[in-house]
Amino acid sequence: MRSAKQHSGVLDRLGESIASGDRAPGTVLTLGGLEEEFGVSRTLVREVVRVLESMGMLESRRRVGVTVRPHEDWNQFDPRLIRWRLDGPGRNAQLLNLTELRAAIEPAAARLAAARADEAARHRLVELAARLKELGEARRGTDPEYLATDIAYHEQLLAASGNPMLAALGSTIAEVLTGRTALGLMPREPAPGALEDHEATAAAVAAGDAATAEARARAVVTEVLEEVTDVTGDTS
Repeated sequence: MRSAKQHSGVLDRLGESIASGDRAPGTVLTLGGLEEEFGVSRTLVREVVRVLESMGMLESRRRVGVTVRPHEDWNQFDPRLIRWRLDGPGRNAQLLNLTELRAAIEPAAARLAAARADEAARHRLVELAARLKELGEARRGTDPEYLATDIAYHEQLLAASGNPMLAALGSTIAEVLTGRTALGLMPREPAPGALEDHEATAAAVAAGDAATAEARARAVVTEVLEEVTDVTGDTS
């Protein structure tokens, strides 16, 4: 248990330092140096480096060491990288980029869900939307249950699209929603219009109304995008 906790702690600390730019692309690290810096075993350092290599953030070369790779080589959809960026100085840019991604994919997912989802998936989406509204109207928008329900709703919407590539983005969207809450962008009492749009999207999916499902899902993410743009100060 201790080893797993140590592994997670070192991974987060090293990953955050790379994601934040403290260790810029081209920086050369050594296993010995990391071992001393973090006060852990060489074996644990190697395991952490392997994880970051799998994410495209590090590259090991003989007689060179471990090098930080360029940003464009990183796996931008890895939930860990997203979390590290949301915890760092680039949080505003990351939040805006992720919200723009949501605006692009969620309306399309809603349209597909209306056409493809099975009865159980449609029913589950309606249930989640109803619970989300209950929690929001009870001024529980900052509660862990609201966040968990919101994540479940959006993951369900993506999965119901029947497109495995869209469904695979569920963990990415979960990090967006978690990040918004952690940054204090979720009010205790969500806007009634947002709750209604969630319910209307679910109802349209359940009814097989693809056009309405797409339109109401777009309303949800458009409102969020406007809010995030105001917060980040992006005027492009």
